Amino acid sequence: MSFEKDMRRLEEIVESLDSESVELDKALTLFEEGLKVLKSASKALSGAEKKVKMLIEGADGAIEAQDFERE
Repeated sequence: MSFEKDMRRLEEIVESLDSESVELDKALTLFEEGLKVLKSASKALSGAEKKVKMLIEGADGAIEAQDFERE
């Protein structure tokens, strides 16, 4: 799944779990799915973060790409 699809599915799961009518077995199944989807979304986000580059203009006016560093 893509990050966006993962996030939409997580929202659906949360809405379902917030429902007072959800049965315990269904809630546990949704919770397990939510953990898997969260792991997938986190992995996608980490991969995207690694690809982020900052464009820096050097003293000579040339543009160079540097890896993004988290603070």
